[in-house]
Amino acid sequence: MIRYLKELLLVLYLLKNYDYYLDRLDALGIGFPMLLFGAMFVVLTVALFMTAYIRQTLIRHLFALTMFGSAVFFDVYAQVTAGYMTYSSFVSLVYSGGFIQEAAYQYRDAIISGMASGLLLLFGIGLKPRRRLPLPGALLVAAPVLGVLMLSAVLFVRAGEGARGLPIMYTPLAYLNLFTYEALHNTVGPREPVSLTRIDQPVEHDIVLIIDESISGNYLDINTPFGVHSNLKEPRPGVDIFNYGYAASIANCSADTNVTLRYGGTRADYMRINSTLPSIWQYAKKAGLRTVYIDSQRTAGNMQNLMNATEKKDIDEFVQFDRTSVRERDMAAAAKLIELLNDGKPELVVINKVGAHFPVHDKYPDAFMAYRPTLPRGRFVEVADTGKRDGFNGQPDDWLLYRNAYKNTVLWNVGEFFARVFAQADLRNALLIYTSDHGQDLHERGNPGLNTHCGGDPVEEEGLVPLVVISGSDLKTLDWQAQLPANKDRSSHYNIFPTLLQVMGYDLAGIEAVYGKPLSVPTVDDFTFNYRFNARLGAKPEWKYIDLNSIVTPGRVVPSVAVGQ
Repeated sequence: MIRYLKELLLVLYLLKNYDYYLDRLDALGIGFPMLLFGAMFVVLTVALFMTAYIRQTLIRHLFALTMFGSAVFFDVYAQVTAGYMTYSSFVSLVYSGGFIQEAAYQYRDAIISGMASGLLLLFGIGLKPRRRLPLPGALLVAAPVLGVLMLSAVLFVRAGEGARGLPIMYTPLAYLNLFTYEALHNTVGPREPVSLTRIDQPVEHDIVLIIDESISGNYLDINTPFGVHSNLKEPRPGVDIFNYGYAASIANCSADTNVTLRYGGTRADYMRINSTLPSIWQYAKKAGLRTVYIDSQRTAGNMQNLMNATEKKDIDEFVQFDRTSVRERDMAAAAKLIELLNDGKPELVVINKVGAHFPVHDKYPDAFMAYRPTLPRGRFVEVADTGKRDGFNGQPDDWLLYRNAYKNTVLWNVGEFFARVFAQADLRNALLIYTSDHGQDLHERGNPGLNTHCGGDPVEEEGLVPLVVISGSDLKTLDWQAQLPANKDRSSHYNIFPTLLQVMGYDLAGIEAVYGKPLSVPTVDDFTFNYRFNARLGAKPEWKYIDLNSIVTPGRVVPSVAVGQ
């Protein structure tokens, strides 16, 4: 038996994923596509076994580690999302590489499970072969390389599709090839200067875009009867609040939404616009505004959401909170915003809040534990975006605890945030737009999985966000009330950038020709969000329509304590 240990380990590893292969065969049906799939499967499997017989120990071990890492990466993604890793999903993960340390905490159980099963593959390739194949050593070394290249060629021709059901260790490696190719070849032109015409004098008031994190529109009291208290519903002296209700997000992943909010990409042309047209910072500076970016999520100057050093040069003040606990960072952002609103200088301020991104165990103080029972506390105090969820297996009882912790977090990071801003900031000369980067799948329907967003087969709530305009009562910018009845529950993130430009004094006709409709006109929005934002190699974006008649909203739950008033 020991003589065939390598072969046995590889066979066991391949058999471990038998349901994955059968699902693909069932989808293909009997016919020529099944024959092609079978031929590809055989070729890649043979290449895998040839890899295991490479004679040079160092080379064999390098291939073993590479394929092991690739397989674990794929396996962990499948466990976490209960879905298949598409090329678009892979690209989104690469763009989110700055979160890798937190992700290691968040999904530690899945990673341990993937690594444990991956040991079959690691040792199956890495162990010293007890026999020699009657093939040249160079051919054995070339076999896995040719296998990856062959799959890469198929994926290239098929716009990233075609790896489903094949041995999983090849798929991320082929995706990496495609991504590298695109990075080297896909250039759409240099960044252009501001060319839109301004029709007003320099702006003399503050303009603020508040981008919350993971705040689902169906969990706020401004949109649903039993939503969490947001402090956005009550009238405020000297301030007008215009609730545009439910809005569709750009995408269900943070980076995709944020970069588009900063550059103004449209549904029809977001790749070109995001890559070549001016940023919101450049437009603001042309309008005479000082520019400020407040980032509650990252520290130590690290940039996120596809921001780079070139973009950062147009930001006059870059604010992060290195010495502030994660739980207090949105309150620190509120304090900084209050300072800026009270300084008498006209500024564009863009805020990325901590919001309610998982883990939500410890993102609120004990005094705001209004919804119970909740997730166990104390283990994720300094984790901003992700963190291992001890004992969280995605079962209905787990999600009940999660939803309560989520609501407590919203009560703190939304309700208390706005309570402080309204109480302390001079809003008479300010225009604020509030939204979130995406919504959440909180598994109210009982669907499987551990993820809350960025899924390849999203529920509608993943793209459902709030949209609120807050203006000083005497501030003359746009007639917000005029189109509010027509645009409420019918607008999207795509209307925000043109709205900001119009508030900055740019010509409406020029804005609409490039960026689409602002909130000052009937938006006539598609009410869809993009869950294949990184559509590559000729593939098309995938749009999910949000049917408000099917949205799940929280039921009546009386908070156990009265807070956030």
